Amino acid sequence: MLWRVPLLVIVGVAGILGTVMILGLEKYLLYFPERTLEATPQADGLAYEEVWFPASDGVRLHGWMVPAPGARTTLLWFHGNAGNIGDRVHNLGYLHRLLRANVFIFDYRGYGRSDGGRFDLSEEATYRDGAGAVAYLRSRADVAGTRLVYFGRSLGAAIAVELARKDPPAGLILETTFTTLKDIARVHYPYVPLCCLRTKYDSLRKMSEIRVPLLILHGDSDEVVPLEQAHRLYAAANEPKRLHVIRGAHHNDTFVVGGSAYFEVWARFLGSLEP
Repeated sequence: MLWRVPLLVIVGVAGILGTVMILGLEKYLLYFPERTLEATPQADGLAYEEVWFPASDGVRLHGWMVPAPGARTTLLWFHGNAGNIGDRVHNLGYLHRLLRANVFIFDYRGYGRSDGGRFDLSEEATYRDGAGAVAYLRSRADVAGTRLVYFGRSLGAAIAVELARKDPPAGLILETTFTTLKDIARVHYPYVPLCCLRTKYDSLRKMSEIRVPLLILHGDSDEVVPLEQAHRLYAAANEPKRLHVIRGAHHNDTFVVGGSAYFEVWARFLGSLEP
């Protein structure tokens, strides 16, 4: 005789298992580091400097400085949760050439050539990595005469928000970002109880504390972070602020789908910042 398991029981068991996974393997479901760099800026015809610097707790991190002669702006790029800086070379080339800005991008601990491992990753660890990157750039003489702008994509945007709250830049650019980790988890794990989720990345709560010019970029076809979350962040932010929606763009193709209009929005924003 076959037993028929009620659907409610199946859903309940799935929820319990999901909760165990979320709580016990949280960082393994959130961070997806890769060690091998598949490309360097040289692959896109860019001159660059290999950089090693410490996080605020001393962990040795790796990054690239791509200088632009006569640049008025230095972009500090906080990348998303997967891969490493080698996966952003094409995007980096567009930003460097079309905006004529210095671009500094680095890997968090456990990513690329940075020290540490997946076990060392956490919300607070990424903030310490970001703080180290800010301190390093502020120590460089060639950056001192430029406007330092934080640029965060996806998870990196949540890190940029935290750093902007504590060490304000000249401007803040957030792309394909979410309100809180709990909100994005509800989208992808609707049946998993999230009351005990330890990782927060609560950008929504922090927005009122940020008082620098803000640009939010988001695709209306983003399959990872719903556009509604960008609207909520924008509503919570202080002026001056702008939300630019890229029609037809998904989570990882905003700069491609957005085309020249996308970079014009960037240029206008950077041009509006105080010298």
